[in-house]
Amino acid sequence: MNGLRVVPAFRHGRERIYVCRPDGDNVAWYDRETGRVNLLDEDRGDDVLAALKPFLTGPVTVGPPPVPTPAELARLTLHPDDDLAPNRPGEALLVALDRDPGPAHRLRPDPRRRALTAEQTVGEALDRLEGAGWHTLHSVPLPGGDRIHHLLIGPGGLFAVHALYARKSRVLVADPMVTVGRREPEPLLRHLRACADRASYALTAEVHPVLALAGPADLTLTTAPRGVRVLQDPSLPTLAHAGAVLKPADVEALHAMARDRGTWGRV
Repeated sequence: MNGLRVVPAFRHGRERIYVCRPDGDNVAWYDRETGRVNLLDEDRGDDVLAALKPFLTGPVTVGPPPVPTPAELARLTLHPDDDLAPNRPGEALLVALDRDPGPAHRLRPDPRRRALTAEQTVGEALDRLEGAGWHTLHSVPLPGGDRIHHLLIGPGGLFAVHALYARKSRVLVADPMVTVGRREPEPLLRHLRACADRASYALTAEVHPVLALAGPADLTLTTAPRGVRVLQDPSLPTLAHAGAVLKPADVEALHAMARDRGTWGRV
């Protein structure tokens, strides 16, 4: 025995297998997804591979940990209170409902709960794109009380996605007005374009506005909206089919910038 312990763990949604000394200090870790053994103590390479032998699932590369990119360093130094990445879909509404649930019995459903359902439905659909090189941030706050429901960043560009509850409703889009069921029309597309412009200014990159309808029964567009995509939630994965316009390093750098709450304080 070489005195090393093997400890499986999960970090940031990925499985890592750590190799530790008896005192608990790490000497290496094995990332199954990349097939790489990262050595912190190069003199123990043979001992590490011997300890990991029962856990190796195929060919591996062995070497020191890769040097962090500037985006990774920025993420590591970000204060937890300023990091927007942990936000859940509908984070702002979840906090508001927790603080003020409203009356237990009311004649009409609380509109905040329908809005929350829409943001959760759309957010979950966008989160499923994560493994394809995309990142989604939820409830991105803007000065003045506005917010971007979802900011999608990936090879195909950046998208500010607004979720709208429309289950079993007829939706009429007549740019800039949007009418859901029998409700009064509102200039929602104008608001979406303004939010996307503010995001473009903050990130110094073009951000495209998207209106995502959660569960509509019927959608009518009088004309193609200027610069705004209108999608039903099952069609949201088509955003990832856009041709690549950003390199992986640019995607990571923009994600690191966007997840910093301070980025949004100047728009």
